[in-house]
Amino acid sequence: MDVDQLLVAGAISEIAAEEWDALHPGLPLLSHAWLNALEASGCVSSETGWQPFHLVLRSGQRLRAAMPLYLKSHSYGEYVFDWAWADAYARYGSSYYPKLLSAIPFTPVSGPRLLAEPDDIAAQALLLDGLKQLLQQYQLSSAHILFPEGQTQHLLQAAGWLRRDGVQFRWENSGYASFEAFLTTLSADKRKKIRQERSKLIKAGISVRRMTGDQISAADWDFFYQCYCNTYQQHRSTPYLNADFFKRIAEHMPQHLLMIMAEQEGEPVAAALNVYGSEALYGRYWGATRMVPGLHFELCYYQGQEFCIEQGVRYFEGGAQGEHKLARGFKARPTCSYHHIARDEFAAAIQRYLQLEAAHISEYVDELDERAPFRRS
Repeated sequence: MDVDQLLVAGAISEIAAEEWDALHPGLPLLSHAWLNALEASGCVSSETGWQPFHLVLRSGQRLRAAMPLYLKSHSYGEYVFDWAWADAYARYGSSYYPKLLSAIPFTPVSGPRLLAEPDDIAAQALLLDGLKQLLQQYQLSSAHILFPEGQTQHLLQAAGWLRRDGVQFRWENSGYASFEAFLTTLSADKRKKIRQERSKLIKAGISVRRMTGDQISAADWDFFYQCYCNTYQQHRSTPYLNADFFKRIAEHMPQHLLMIMAEQEGEPVAAALNVYGSEALYGRYWGATRMVPGLHFELCYYQGQEFCIEQGVRYFEGGAQGEHKLARGFKARPTCSYHHIARDEFAAAIQRYLQLEAAHISEYVDELDERAPFRRS
């Protein structure tokens, strides 16, 4: 009989791609190619505060289960904000960092985190036990699992992890025959506004083209990266991702990439990059070299919605933040994260805070639902 063994992989490259990808249900942002591009390009490393620490369960030579895991020395790039928790630790003379984090780096996308065959709950439970063992072994403050879905949530609840609620925005393709068919489901004022926005872009001489996979040229990638960096510069920030990362995903997973480019008088002026699978399109990165009113909405929302309708993709994940997405047909959807705090006194204080926060989140979701742009029956 094969013996189960929990191990830590210091790089995703230590795990065969076909083994890793066999454990998750086709989510491109959780694929070996995506995670390896982050690590091989240096975007995810101990130097950037994201030390790979992937937890794997092997039964003999077979990879039975795995968890994307990182040893974090800060809280950047997570989209679940725990800076106040770190400050509380510091005020009491304790160290919050490093901490363990299971997530897709720089990516607030929900999905499985305990990767195993759907009916292998025992393997998933062993991963959770292994995670707690790592906390004790390295005397770490906490472990965090961000945006989990499915069986992972049930196991975390049963294990007594602290739940934190959040909100994101998702558009659902209800089998629309066309973008115009989708617009007919909106209220008259929202429908009119969207048509006006798109009409103004045409009058401004803006043309848009969508490219997938190998249709995206090297020049297109160069321009997109310029736009991507511009977005961070405008916010006086530093990009998380470098040009080498985008080169790697273009080479190793082109079938999951959608680039949308806007041109004015034959000159490119803006670009957006999306990642997609059979079930969902994920809006990720955008930037422009020239500000044109309405261009952001066109490239980041309307073009993605049209793509989903044409390709039969069910969901368009718009990510966190941005109530303006409501007026474009996106709906608020609850998300969550789970947290295990090693010290009981901090865990109790954080739990009280999360209970209060959850009530506010619930009220906020109700408010957003009341502001939905769809026609009333």
